[in-house]
Amino acid sequence: MSDVDVMRLFAMWMLAHEQADELMKAAVARGADAAREGMTSGPDAFTDGLMAMIAEEKDRLKAGLAGGAALAPEAQDGRLEELRFEVGELRGRLDQMQASLDAIALHLGASQA
Repeated sequence: MSDVDVMRLFAMWMLAHEQADELMKAAVARGADAAREGMTSGPDAFTDGLMAMIAEEKDRLKAGLAGGAALAPEAQDGRLEELRFEVGELRGRLDQMQASLDAIALHLGASQA
């Protein structure tokens, strides 16, 4: 490992991130255009639209931070609480499914024995 060229390693790392950044910028631009066209712009329309939405949220975050807003969502913002509720519901359903699968596996194991 002593023959590793550290400068070249960091240059490759920087180049890879630069390329990824350019690809992300292109996806954001396509996603912004797709918002006007809908999901008809090809197989990457969902990803491009998602990247555009994330870029908008990033811009709101930057504006909030520049304005002195806290990183945590405001107390009156119920979206986080709604998301927590939905995740809790999903966990409950997954637990029920796991219990059903365990019961089926136990039943199948008992009937094959």
